[in-house]
Amino acid sequence: MQELQYFIVKAVSRLKREKHKETIHRYFRKQGMKLGEGVNICSNIVTTESHLIEIGDYTTVSANVTFITHDNSICKVLKGYSDLFGKIVIGKNCFIGSNAIVMYGVTLADHIIVAAGSVVTKSFREEGIIIGGNPARKISTWDAFADKNRDYAWNLGSISREQEIALHKDEVKLIHR
Repeated sequence: MQELQYFIVKAVSRLKREKHKETIHRYFRKQGMKLGEGVNICSNIVTTESHLIEIGDYTTVSANVTFITHDNSICKVLKGYSDLFGKIVIGKNCFIGSNAIVMYGVTLADHIIVAAGSVVTKSFREEGIIIGGNPARKISTWDAFADKNRDYAWNLGSISREQEIALHKDEVKLIHR
């Protein structure tokens, strides 16, 4: 049901020609989330406990990210109990990569990049780091990441789409792993 609601909100925002992010943000806030300024969300991160999610200013949540705010498995080991709950707090100016999972009770400090596909099972309070893996661990710092990738970074605001495609065809600034 939540996926359908999210799809409808996205479709309506495009039909009404509203600013897409503002419409999506209204939807998430209506579900109970606390969102900072300039947040960019590319996933339906609504849960049954959306009020347990806080996202700081200028944070990006990429595609297919999942926020898990509860765990029902406790009912199997503790008779008479049904759930565990935890708040998810994402700091300012963070980036959550595609297909990442953030578990209940996790707090991320400001200026953290979560690598694509990571499973974040614990909090990280150090700023300016990159975390990744399953379970996520610190893998780098912002400075080291910038130094490593400076020669491959693009400014898409300074070239046309056609120029970008042509440069891709010529393999200009492409990363090879």
